[in-house]
Amino acid sequence: MKTPLARGGHTLVELMVVLTIAALLLAVAAPGLHSILARQRLRTVQNDLFAAIHLTRSQAITRGARVTLTPQDAAATDWTQGWVVFVDSNGNQRLDPAEERIFQQGPVHPGISIKFAFSSGPARQFIAYNAEGRSCSAASSLAAHWGTLSLFQGTAIRRIKINMLGRVRACDPQLQPRSCGGAADAQ
Repeated sequence: MKTPLARGGHTLVELMVVLTIAALLLAVAAPGLHSILARQRLRTVQNDLFAAIHLTRSQAITRGARVTLTPQDAAATDWTQGWVVFVDSNGNQRLDPAEERIFQQGPVHPGISIKFAFSSGPARQFIAYNAEGRSCSAASSLAAHWGTLSLFQGTAIRRIKINMLGRVRACDPQLQPRSCGGAADAQ
């Protein structure tokens, strides 16, 4: 005797149980995924800014001229609006029409803030390198200009530190509290 063919597929109850379990797993995992995504965004901005600083230094050495990195906003104080690297032939820390733009970065992800604490004080914010690859101030290409860029997103902090010689390093103050000081830890 022939047996009837078994039907393939699942019942509605089985499908609802699987969907309920998937929704519960997603609800449990979502906060963790959100924090991972936020930390990755912060790391990406840190890496982009770090690369722009290295580009500024290498272009200054290559061109034998002062090259500057500055925020793109008109007041040159808001790094979250993006930044620009350019040959600063007149030393005014502004991209003028006659000066060559080397690189430009757009705005960072909302929720990320950047604080600038350099030896030049609260005036225009810039990072400049002279032909020897040393960080330099606005007043003189022989005077050092050093400090810290601190990036914040929620409780996460990353820092980019430039020393008196112009060397750059990135650090996480939560992992290296003694060697990663800088701008205030509060937003």
